[in-house]
Amino acid sequence: MAMKKGHEIARGKTKVLYELEGQPDVLVVQQQDAITAGDGARRDVIEGKGRIAAKTTARVFRLLNLCGLPTHYLSGGEDDDDNEMLVRRAQMIPLEVVVRGVAAGSLVRRRPGIQRGSLLVPRLIEFFLKDDANHDPLIDPDTIVAQGIASPSDVATMTELARITYEILAHAWRRRDALLVDLKIEFGRLASGEGKGQLVIADVIDNDAWRVWPQGREDLMLDKQMYRNLETVTPADLEHVKARYEQVAEIVGTFPQMRPGMVAVLIDGPENVPLAEPVAQELSRYGLPIVRHVVSAAQTPGYALQLLAQLDATFARIIYTAVGAQPGVAVLGAMLAANTANAVVATATSPVQAASEAALQIAKTFALDDTVLFGRVLLMQANARSEVLSADARLNAPPPAPPPGVARA
Repeated sequence: MAMKKGHEIARGKTKVLYELEGQPDVLVVQQQDAITAGDGARRDVIEGKGRIAAKTTARVFRLLNLCGLPTHYLSGGEDDDDNEMLVRRAQMIPLEVVVRGVAAGSLVRRRPGIQRGSLLVPRLIEFFLKDDANHDPLIDPDTIVAQGIASPSDVATMTELARITYEILAHAWRRRDALLVDLKIEFGRLASGEGKGQLVIADVIDNDAWRVWPQGREDLMLDKQMYRNLETVTPADLEHVKARYEQVAEIVGTFPQMRPGMVAVLIDGPENVPLAEPVAQELSRYGLPIVRHVVSAAQTPGYALQLLAQLDATFARIIYTAVGAQPGVAVLGAMLAANTANAVVATATSPVQAASEAALQIAKTFALDDTVLFGRVLLMQANARSEVLSADARLNAPPPAPPPGVARA
């Protein structure tokens, strides 16, 4: 069902933006059926491409939202939405941020010393100024700041968010035996409402925004590069491109799905029940469900083993952590580990540090095959690094200037 659109805000090569009727702070993004290359020098129309692009973008943004990343996406984008999705209005920053995990494209043309197809670790992050007339030139961070396009803090935030976004999507593609070669994203600042001024991932992320090589083979590419590589474009070529775009949209549709899992918090004795609360709180930060039981390796070993067998039989994916005080909790942890094929995370013996460490290890274990949890772990780690750097900056900040007329000791 088409959304009620108000004034047209902007029109690009492959999409049109409208105000949502009655809500000027919300925009309708309508994807078009055009496909272009060479900054619009080549242009064709593939009937249904707008529908495919809208689905792909919505599904990517749903994944990013589930991981906790800031985006402008609200809803829509599926088949019954008439190629349209709703987003929060944002003032776009005129930059394309490209994250490269494999050497390809313009990088190998600009830097012939890098072998095509080689892995790039750490990831290479580049900025390009959005300027079609000059073919979106490469621009370095110092120039971005000098020209007032973005602040040093904004550049650092975009770099970190772009890297995390790439790693999340690369994880999702790896689980489907495909290599995410590179990724292009854009950013904007929320124009109003809650979080006004916040930097968010914006625009679209569809099959035009990345290179994807199934089995790591460039000849099996699923992305827009197929179209760019065509010497001439025939109707059969466009049908082939459309089929690949449809395939990508269906694959991406599985990205935002969390795999159900359970964490069993087994508490060594009733006196240690209060110690389980910090563990539960830390696990909730990752969105992990838990069950809690009081057992005792010393006093009720039979019950502990019976409960362990019941939990193993009930949940397809379960991880255990033992909570309590030493030395009893170490015995409980060893008992669990010896009698289950599922993971038993290091026991939690203090309410703060150990609870955080146990929750992180549990989340990492589930994240091996759950992209949402993988993204949440990456974001938690990034936030922890940011807290360290902020604390260091505060510690080393110069003291405030004394009021006028007050001598400094």
